[in-house]
Amino acid sequence: MSLRIGDTAPNFTAETTEGTIDFHQWIGDHWAVLYSHPADFTPVCTTELGRTANLKPEFDKRNTKVIAVSVDSVADHRRWIDDINDTQQTTVNFPIIGDQDRKVAELYEMIHPKASDTVPVRSVFFIDPNKKIRAMITYPPATGRNFQEILRVIDALQLTDNHKVATPVDWKDGDDCVILPSISDEQAKAQFPKGWKTLRAYLRLTPQPNK
Repeated sequence: MSLRIGDTAPNFTAETTEGTIDFHQWIGDHWAVLYSHPADFTPVCTTELGRTANLKPEFDKRNTKVIAVSVDSVADHRRWIDDINDTQQTTVNFPIIGDQDRKVAELYEMIHPKASDTVPVRSVFFIDPNKKIRAMITYPPATGRNFQEILRVIDALQLTDNHKVATPVDWKDGDDCVILPSISDEQAKAQFPKGWKTLRAYLRLTPQPNK
């Protein structure tokens, strides 16, 4: 059965470049981003892993751990990291899972036969501290991911959890938010002291509550 938003993220034990992990224990009380790569020593993946390392302070601010997976060995990953650090002018500072048996790739349905029978597509799973899958994004192997969008999704998910708002089209941190339709105007007065603009009864815009 396909994984869906709201499902518990499947747990696994795996070897990584930072040692053996139990995935759920590794997440702990953090958010997590699990994302796949088609193969080691490939150009797009090299740029993505370098970007991840450079963005570690941004992920840390969001209480988020990042972990990558590729269907190659940990030994290959370690050799590849030297190239990533050199070409992307960074230091890889997060684990990469060795998945030669494709256990993780198959558990998370990362291999799409119409794209490739042997290597994963570029899957991204956003997982909350309760180990629930909160969002998923899938890219084809030739398309590099937009990591600003990955950060934006984390911001939106955490904002909704903490402040009972939704995020409208093209929202980014600091923009106005949408008050959930399930919240009455009376309830909104207490929850949103900055007020709101009513465009329709179901469409009320309010300044971002935590700004």
